[in-house]
Amino acid sequence: MAADSEPESEVFEITDFTTASEWERFISKIEEVLNDWKLIGNSLGKPLEKGIFTSGTWEEKSDEISFADFKFSITHHYLVQESPDKEGKDEVLEDVIPQSMQDLLCMNNDFPPRAHCLVRWYGLREFVVIAPAANNDAVLSESKCNLLLSSVSVALGNTGCQVPLFVQIHHKWRRMYVGECQGPGVRTDFEMVHLRKVPNQYTHLSGLLDIFKSKIGCTLTPLPPVSIAIRFTYVLQDWQQYFWPQQPPDIDALVGGEVGGLEFGKLPFGACEDPISELHLATTWPHLTEGIIVDNDVYSDLDPVQAPHWSVRVRKADNPQCLLGDFVTEFFKICRRKESTDEILGRSTFEEEGREVADITHALSKLTEPAPVPIHKLSVSNMVHTAKKKIRKQRGVEESPLNNDVLNTILLFLFPDAASEKPLDGTSSTDNSNPPLESEEYNLYNQFKSAPSDSLTYKLALCLCMINFYHGGLKGVAHLWQEFVLEMRFRWENNFLIPGLASGPPDLRCCLLHQKLQMLNCCIERKKARDEGRKTSPSDNVTNTYSGDAGKSGDQLGPDNLKDMDKEKGEVGKSWDSWSDSEEEFFECLSDTEELKGNGQESGKKGGPKEMASLKPEGRLHQHGKLTLLHNGEPLYIPVTQEPAPMTEDLLEEQSEVLAKLGTSAEGAHLRARMQSACLLSDMESFKAANPGCFLEDFVRWYSPRDYIEEEVIDEKGNMVLKGELSARMKIPSNMWVEAWETAKPIPTRRQRRLFDDTREAEKVLHYLAVQKPADLARHLLPCVIHAAILKVKEEESLENISSVKKIIKQIISHSSKVLHFPNPEDKKLEEIIHQITNVEAIIARARSLKAKFGTEKCEQEEEKEDLERFVSCLLEQPEVLVVGAGRGHAGRIIHKLFVNAQRAAAMAPPEEDLKRMVPPEERRQNLAADFPPAAGRELILRTTVPRPAPYSRALPQRMYSVLTKEDFRLAGAFSSDTSFF
Repeated sequence: MAADSEPESEVFEITDFTTASEWERFISKIEEVLNDWKLIGNSLGKPLEKGIFTSGTWEEKSDEISFADFKFSITHHYLVQESPDKEGKDEVLEDVIPQSMQDLLCMNNDFPPRAHCLVRWYGLREFVVIAPAANNDAVLSESKCNLLLSSVSVALGNTGCQVPLFVQIHHKWRRMYVGECQGPGVRTDFEMVHLRKVPNQYTHLSGLLDIFKSKIGCTLTPLPPVSIAIRFTYVLQDWQQYFWPQQPPDIDALVGGEVGGLEFGKLPFGACEDPISELHLATTWPHLTEGIIVDNDVYSDLDPVQAPHWSVRVRKADNPQCLLGDFVTEFFKICRRKESTDEILGRSTFEEEGREVADITHALSKLTEPAPVPIHKLSVSNMVHTAKKKIRKQRGVEESPLNNDVLNTILLFLFPDAASEKPLDGTSSTDNSNPPLESEEYNLYNQFKSAPSDSLTYKLALCLCMINFYHGGLKGVAHLWQEFVLEMRFRWENNFLIPGLASGPPDLRCCLLHQKLQMLNCCIERKKARDEGRKTSPSDNVTNTYSGDAGKSGDQLGPDNLKDMDKEKGEVGKSWDSWSDSEEEFFECLSDTEELKGNGQESGKKGGPKEMASLKPEGRLHQHGKLTLLHNGEPLYIPVTQEPAPMTEDLLEEQSEVLAKLGTSAEGAHLRARMQSACLLSDMESFKAANPGCFLEDFVRWYSPRDYIEEEVIDEKGNMVLKGELSARMKIPSNMWVEAWETAKPIPTRRQRRLFDDTREAEKVLHYLAVQKPADLARHLLPCVIHAAILKVKEEESLENISSVKKIIKQIISHSSKVLHFPNPEDKKLEEIIHQITNVEAIIARARSLKAKFGTEKCEQEEEKEDLERFVSCLLEQPEVLVVGAGRGHAGRIIHKLFVNAQRAAAMAPPEEDLKRMVPPEERRQNLAADFPPAAGRELILRTTVPRPAPYSRALPQRMYSVLTKEDFRLAGAFSSDTSFF
């Protein structure tokens, strides 16, 4: 056994030299990725078009590879291009140099405004980068750098890939790359130098040419000419000579309502600081040849004014403070506050109780002395200040967050009818600043679920927004809201309609707060209609006011008609009807019992139609065409009916929940039907009162004509006659209509129990308003504020006419309509909308800033003005804009003047206009060098084609890029050599 085990132990000691090392595995992974991405072989594309690096689409693919346990990311960057025609190019051209080597010499895309740094330095359309995967990792030691470069070289040789492959070394912020590109018999090495301090001899062209030539090491004489491209960049930071056009709002003047364009109901707009921080002018000499110009440490021919190409870019200020954005953001912050109005205004419970007691005693004295209530004439003194008297008892005037002047201004703005002697009857007042009705801007409230832009709710939102920003913040908001609620109660108690609200039932397309105010207006209308008098029966006064013989649609008596009826009567006391404010128990008070007896209502209850026919008809509106009652041939009259109860969306939800909870049982279904038929019963009672001796068939003919079927039949005498009968659904035994008809008594509308108890509903609305916290209020009104902000942005954009902004506004509107239609939108989504609005405001502010600086309004010639406006709009939308005519063009002269004036200001010298008068032209020409500050950045590209490394080698492209800034000096060289003949 021992002999057997010995050979085994020897086997384990054998070293297997075929096993791959970590380095070999790393190389094979690189090759695998290059194969996967199909970067093998030569693929020649079309020559690069001018500007394609900026206008074209760049894409990238990434993968992860590792060297032992160190992770690298490998990324392929490439310009998306149409594939070239392959016809006639099937045979591989062996002696064609790789695409990237040809790109080194291409001059169409020097100094691209937006591109990867390697694209800017080497002019490549495609390359692969290997970099440490983690941001804080770095390849620092020279041996590791060389190892990586060797790996790249081997991988390129094995695969035949002709795309340049770079390795990122040193810390990532230094952007240091070394790389290689291989082709058939040729190789390009990409090398780099990065220094913090610039050696003096390399700050100018002649020094850089020396480096380039020595690096090429070409022994040919004379040396092929070096082609040069130069760009100097000048930065203008001092815009002192142009004031920023945005005037800060004068807060003190707010009281008078005229604030340098800012008043209640108007949103502020614009940036508080200049949104353009710097102007960068790039002066370019694209095609120079060595020897044509001189640029050394003593003298330079490179005068920026004479440069053939000028291009400009502007640097935008980071997040400039914008008034509209701040306004909306500050209002949105209220949504996150938890305090109630009372907590903010600091009221004690003791004072609260005292007020309630006082109110109760006042109410009792009202009941014990039933004197006629005179309707006060509306005036500023009693409208605006009555509500405040209640507050003054609890809080000193000096403690109030809002002073009286501001408060009066706001209340007059919200309630313009307070200033006039005559009430406006609640009609919405439209002023000229609003968009016309039915226009797209006006109807935005449908999409946002806000409120019309001429409504009280919308104005209230703007006032609260302004109070929050300028006057007392959250306390001011709470104070104004409290005043508003007191004003609402005052109007309810004194029958004054609320202005700025459309008449009719609540508009469910608007926000809930707007619906509540409309509901309160409906209550005031009903109460006012009752209180203003039903002294004479409506049937005497309102006959023939409605035309047509349609069904239920045209039969409702509007309160406006009742109001018109009694306009001449002056001040009227409370009628007997108004005592029925809360419940129907009050109905048979006063002299009403006599009237009932006179009508013979008791007999009507017992007897049938014959007894009913002897009743006196009441509550008639007008005759229904030529229809007559089926049994006694009397004309059929449309009765005065009660209007259905208006509903807000929360009441509708509540009602639908109650109905849903009744379930599907027979009892539940019956109860549900009874609840839903209250309106039907009321109309039947009115119909019976107006048409004594009528039957259910008569009622159906008016109320639901489709349920009364008429047929032509031949009677006993052989004549064709019309015979009518109820529809099948009406004949179902014990159906809802028959039951309701049997229980209905002939009672006219004015003596019925009200379908809509305006007193109770008004108190519910007033309570709802009183308990709203500022946060709830801000949530309700935020759609109105966003609506107003978008209208403001649209209005300002129309003055500037920026096409890109138009598109963004459309996107904001569609985004907002989706978000705001939900009952409780997420805060994050609301913040997004506000952020988008602020961005648009900043763009418009930038446009205005540039227009002011370039003086587009001062242009006398129309053509020049159009060119300048086009130039300004391009500056906003493009990364870099070419100046037509360079320094000699209209825009160029303006830019030159900006720099000259900035230089004069820096040197405390007189501005250019004064200098022209003082200094002769010869001296001025000598001072041209001082027109511009020292260049902030100097970029040079040197190119040539020479044989390397030997004079008989193949002539290949060589390129060196140099950039010199105040704290940075970089040389990026691409040096090609012949690997076949060296």
